[in-house]
Amino acid sequence: MSSDRDRYLESQLRNGSITVRDFIRGLLLSDRFLSGYVACNSNYRLVEQVIGRVLGRKVRDNTEKLTYSIVIAEKGFEAFVDLVLNGEEYMQRFGYDTVPLERSRVLPGKAVGEAPVYQEFPRYSFDWQEKLTSMGMMMSIEDHLRFGPNKTFAERVIYERPSEKAFKYIVPSFIILSGIIVAGILKVLNSVFVVG
Repeated sequence: MSSDRDRYLESQLRNGSITVRDFIRGLLLSDRFLSGYVACNSNYRLVEQVIGRVLGRKVRDNTEKLTYSIVIAEKGFEAFVDLVLNGEEYMQRFGYDTVPLERSRVLPGKAVGEAPVYQEFPRYSFDWQEKLTSMGMMMSIEDHLRFGPNKTFAERVIYERPSEKAFKYIVPSFIILSGIIVAGILKVLNSVFVVG
């Protein structure tokens, strides 16, 4: 979203004042990210998200997650970001000027690959969603589906399953309407192609 952009960092990157690595670091330590994401999630979730987005892979195991979570708890989020960005894995894979990207999600021997990291993890963890919902600051998913924006007739027909009563009327109406349309087309064709 345009409100999430940091135009100052973008301009510095564009004119060559900072590297892509510095740009990523600036985004991760920006006020917007710290207040809108870091403050809303547990250390474990931060580790999963940052590793997924910055190193382009999932957290290897619980040991890695726990290790990085301890770094966040003892030294702070900034130290964790520095540890990841200065790490051998990041530097070998991306260096200073390559934009981090997700590693291949297609796994040998599997017909379907894994879901992208950014799709697998919603912005807020379930605990935080429940807290926001209970405080009235966020609508629950069920309420959103129930009271969300009104759907047009076409959207209701396409996306919602009709009730039994409506289904009893829709099928015969469709058959009758189809018959009328076919009869009309035949009548037009008959009047156009009259042999005589």
